[in-house]
Amino acid sequence: MVSLSAVQASNGRIASALPSGLVAVFVGATNGIGEASLKQFAKDTRKPRVYFVGRSQEAGTRIAAECKALNAEGEYTFIKGDTSLIRNVDEICADLKRKEKSINLLFLTIGTLIAGVETAEKLHYAASLVLYSRTRFVVNLLPELQAATSLRRVVSVLAATKEGPINTADLQGWKVPILKQQGQGASLVTLSLESLAQKAPDVSFIHNFPGAVKTGIARGTTGALMAVVKTVFTLLGPFFYIPLKEVGERHVFLATSAKYPARKEGAATAGVPLGEGVVVARGTDGRPGSGVYSVDVNGESAGPKVEELLAGFRKEGLGEKVWEEVESQFVRITGKVSAA
Repeated sequence: MVSLSAVQASNGRIASALPSGLVAVFVGATNGIGEASLKQFAKDTRKPRVYFVGRSQEAGTRIAAECKALNAEGEYTFIKGDTSLIRNVDEICADLKRKEKSINLLFLTIGTLIAGVETAEKLHYAASLVLYSRTRFVVNLLPELQAATSLRRVVSVLAATKEGPINTADLQGWKVPILKQQGQGASLVTLSLESLAQKAPDVSFIHNFPGAVKTGIARGTTGALMAVVKTVFTLLGPFFYIPLKEVGERHVFLATSAKYPARKEGAATAGVPLGEGVVVARGTDGRPGSGVYSVDVNGESAGPKVEELLAGFRKEGLGEKVWEEVESQFVRITGKVSAA
């Protein structure tokens, strides 16, 4: 595991190892993991320009002020939007493209435990956030990420290292049993990042499992089972939740450390140089530094069981199948595969 002290030491070198004016986009940053990571990024970087997306204007105004208090030299812009709709994602990305020619970091945490609800664009609400909207953000902003002259990174926080079987007849998960939803969702995110890395080998892609964190992901859920789950977490959560400060520190490490380089990497874009005892991570294909990473709460790569599962998916052509499904929905909804 990457110790917290090693994480903190690496983050402490960001200001000297990386240039000032890093441009970051946080999608889903008005509570929990996204908020904690955004604030830590603001604290550790020099003159950052940060855009963060969420639904609550009140929360956005509060967080922007708190970031300004942490680092007065930074710029923090809140963008209000419902990211469950692909057309809204395109509008947000168009706004970002007007403002920035390059982006160093795209940090994605949008998600929900609400199941069985259809969006106005006729996608399963949960799948829209976790798979389609996240992927659309990356596809749209890939030219700006590739244009960055220093750090180039995408971090998608969900259930890495928990990859499981995929029901190919139900990729959106309408009828996938609740106990299998995490495994399927994790696999779909990892496979989508692998497809994106083929298009952009000069960008690093990280799928992360954050551990037990107090978030708003269960907001809006209904039913007896979810009521029990929320009650259990309310009562027992304080005993095992990871402190939000540590959550922020570990995710800033993921976002900036040279432990997770792109497959086609140069020294200028690798990230903060490795500290003593920290080595380059193993990619999802089992090779060190191969550009796509499925990492656990401690920043370490998935084990042999997950690597074997993903290798089987590749052999079956599942990555291509998932990508074709995602692009077909993009075309159905917007008429084109991207708004880049």
